[in-house]
Amino acid sequence: MRLIHGSALLMLSLAACAPALQPAPPDYDVIIRNGTIYDGSGGAGIPADVGIKGDTIARIGDLGGASAAREVDARGMAVTPGFINMLSWANVALLHDGRSQGDIRQGVTLEVFGEGTSMGPLSDSMRARSLANQGRIRYDIPWRTLGGYLQHLEDRGVSTNVASFVGATTLRIHEVGYDDRPATADELTRMQELVREAMREGALGVGSSLIYAPANFAPTEELVALASTAGEYGGMYISHVRSEGAGLLPALDELIHIADAAGVRAEIYHLKASGRANWPRLDSAIAKVDSARAAGLAITADMYTYPASSTGLDATMPTWVQEGGHDAWVARLKDPEVRARLGAEMRGDGSTYDNAFANSGGPDGILLVSFRQDSLRYLAGKTLGEVSRMRGTPPEETAMDLVIQDDSDVGCVFFTMSEDNVRKKIALPWLSFGSDGGSYSAEGVFLLSGTHPRAYGNFARLLGRYVRHEQVISMGEAVRKLSALPASNLRIERRGQLKPGFFADVVVFDPATIIDHATFEQPHQYSTGVRDVFVNGVQVLQDGEHTGAMPGRFVKGPGAQ
Repeated sequence: MRLIHGSALLMLSLAACAPALQPAPPDYDVIIRNGTIYDGSGGAGIPADVGIKGDTIARIGDLGGASAAREVDARGMAVTPGFINMLSWANVALLHDGRSQGDIRQGVTLEVFGEGTSMGPLSDSMRARSLANQGRIRYDIPWRTLGGYLQHLEDRGVSTNVASFVGATTLRIHEVGYDDRPATADELTRMQELVREAMREGALGVGSSLIYAPANFAPTEELVALASTAGEYGGMYISHVRSEGAGLLPALDELIHIADAAGVRAEIYHLKASGRANWPRLDSAIAKVDSARAAGLAITADMYTYPASSTGLDATMPTWVQEGGHDAWVARLKDPEVRARLGAEMRGDGSTYDNAFANSGGPDGILLVSFRQDSLRYLAGKTLGEVSRMRGTPPEETAMDLVIQDDSDVGCVFFTMSEDNVRKKIALPWLSFGSDGGSYSAEGVFLLSGTHPRAYGNFARLLGRYVRHEQVISMGEAVRKLSALPASNLRIERRGQLKPGFFADVVVFDPATIIDHATFEQPHQYSTGVRDVFVNGVQVLQDGEHTGAMPGRFVKGPGAQ
């Protein structure tokens, strides 16, 4: 019998008592393998893997020897940064349903709000009015400031990241109300203090929407003052300019002047030339922006990928009739003398105000899509011209009557633009994309109102129709304009690119099949082709279906403290 040496016996005894060896932890939480990476720089795609740890992209490259808690096979797929919706109206929809299904299924991971109006700051009277005037979606308003609203969204759960400009209209209502007059010196000072508060909370800058009342009542100097204040914190000025029709070029001059005088970056919301007579003005508008950029001004724009816009019947009427707010507007529409004057102006050529009635080519170019009153829902899907003929009343009076009867703006789609101009704008290197719509689920309360198909298809339409089918721009350039370009314009940190150290907002989609399905007749249809979406490292879309995860965050601007 072989004897075991004492020291060896001791080692065997110690080994028997030692705990079993634990397997090494995985190198990453998620590895997305075998995809074609479009990193947001604008270049061609390259084959590589993406490693995610926590909420961050940890590595991009060949991760063949690495391990992960979960792996995603992206063979045949494009892997990109999450898309940024530069103009979202999901601010109320997300309070009802934080999944943001319409946009998540297109790869949107950041919703940017604030075209003229914002969810704060709110005075007591503004809060009371907002509670009283809510439609089918009912919600409490426990916040008072813009930052309070955005934090409220994050705290209650939202699938996309959220950010916002502070609205110049909201600031004006807060201090001036609905009157057609300049702000007093004291009112303007208080508006600027509200801008400072919003910027310190994380606002991206100041947003205006100057065809609507009471925004239209603000003189240029007021906007310069507000933009300058945002500029103190690195914020920008972004605007639905004062006219998109016959007055487009002077309206762009105003925006460029504001940017120059305030010393800030500026962006044009949904750049367009509305009305057939105005389509040729787009070339001059582009030249004007190019000239300003060549002179050193940081002027950019965004757009949606459709030849039709969407807003309310208020856009068919001059702003004088809307002074004093909604109730005053409705009261005036009942006055025979006002109706006679208003009808004559609505029949004009659009040279005196940005007349959506004229820009649509008349009432048959205006599609009625949403009503507040259930008794009028049967009219949704008809044109204003059809309803006018049904009722036997002139179209201008029909529009007035619908506003009175619905006690709302009445949601409409306006066919005002040229498909050729859509392609021309998509090719501009300084242009990004915003839906100018909500982000809905194709179910429940959302089906009780119509909408513009851009709410479900804006981004998929770009990648499917204009990149794959028509080849207006390359896939790499499209991804840049959906991600890195807007992130840079907004000066938000660690988003918009696939780079180590950046937040893991990642989209996996099939470039051969991605496409929109929403139409003007049937808008509540999801786009397809986006398979997987990660927001802050958490998978929100898996194999084309929502996981229910809500990891979205309040993304703050450069002045946040």
